[in-house]
Amino acid sequence: MIQKKNLTPLILAGIFVFMLGLSYAAVPLYDLFCRVTGFGGTTQIASSAPGSTGHPNINIRFESNITDSLNWDFYSKTKTVKIPMGEEKTIYYFAKNLSDEPIVGTATFNVTPAKAGQYFMKIDCFCFVEQLLNPGESMNMPVTFFIDPDLYKDENVQEVNEITLSYTFMKSMDQSKVEEQGKL
Repeated sequence: MIQKKNLTPLILAGIFVFMLGLSYAAVPLYDLFCRVTGFGGTTQIASSAPGSTGHPNINIRFESNITDSLNWDFYSKTKTVKIPMGEEKTIYYFAKNLSDEPIVGTATFNVTPAKAGQYFMKIDCFCFVEQLLNPGESMNMPVTFFIDPDLYKDENVQEVNEITLSYTFMKSMDQSKVEEQGKL
């Protein structure tokens, strides 16, 4: 039988292990929560657009940023579009490696206003995979998307008439694609 003085360290150790497990699970659980709810401007992924629904057009603005760690030129070739709800649209971002070494870049995105993020549906996006650019190499990178017509059914976002999609490109922590290319 366990004595009371031995029970306390066991309980404390159990609490420690439980809290440690929660800390490791926090990031994937938060990511899952954001993807399901659209919280924080997280966009949704769709396989196809429903087509024009007769709802009013909505303005979409495209912004681009790069971090100091990435010596690339990066911008949207289209600054704004006005599209009907439910209509599929493809626009292109442009990236060029200005450095003298191959670099793997990765993009994060944000939708503003954040409450519209769950209605911004991406079908295809360069942000789904890391991009490798050799010195001086450039590429046009597509984003195919539509705005879910259910946006106007949600009382919290009915006043939204413009959505901004913003990307920030940064040097990937994993540069193994550069090493793999060198072995070919």
